[in-house]
Amino acid sequence: MAERPVPVPVERLGFEMPPVFATAAEERAHRKERLAGALRLLGRLGYEDGVAGHVTARDPEFEDCYWVNPFGRAFAGLTPGELLLVDGDGRVLEGERRVNELAFALHAAVHRERPGVVSVVRAQAPYGRALAALGELLAPVTHEACAFYEDHALVDAYTGPEDAPAIGRALGPYKALVLRHHGLLTVGDSVDAAVWWFVAAERAARVQLTAGAAGKPQLIGHRAALATRERFGSDLAAWVNCQPLWQTVASTS
Repeated sequence: MAERPVPVPVERLGFEMPPVFATAAEERAHRKERLAGALRLLGRLGYEDGVAGHVTARDPEFEDCYWVNPFGRAFAGLTPGELLLVDGDGRVLEGERRVNELAFALHAAVHRERPGVVSVVRAQAPYGRALAALGELLAPVTHEACAFYEDHALVDAYTGPEDAPAIGRALGPYKALVLRHHGLLTVGDSVDAAVWWFVAAERAARVQLTAGAAGKPQLIGHRAALATRERFGSDLAAWVNCQPLWQTVASTS
């Protein structure tokens, strides 16, 4: 009779953790690589609409400057070398194209209000936009949606750059916003985390709207929702969840 297999030691399972860098240059290259990959991923998921949709990443050395996708460039096939470095006033410091100044103003305001935020995602996803049209928050109708329980906010009005500072303040300590009549905005302490929260929020919105169309969803209770958020709602958990998605776009250089 064969012997029962012995569990593999945890340290040999190859579980990834967020990388640590020796220099700002190394970290910059990594953030740009992840940012370009995030944009390709959002494009693949269909979260792109004309020239709308942006992802920003704070530069690790010049913390009041941000890497962002160029105006009018499709997400598909975007490479790190095409990204722009833009200061907080929207002036291009590096790159060969223009930045969408109107959209970037919102990102800059969020980055200013939240110095610990590395990345901000604002894209055009259908279910998040539908939820925003209803003026609803994400409800704790699934285990996954609990990651956003009491950790996101609804903003009733966003008409343009003049409202950007108020949007930054409205985010407060949260990981996400529902911008009424616009859609979702998410943040994270890494590009991976911010992108995962956007994808997760869009998926949660889809389930919520589908369940609501079929009947009256039963909400997860307050204590259980909080406990689930504490267990799975951290940026580290988001980073881990994003790795399989990253693998689908990592082959594009």
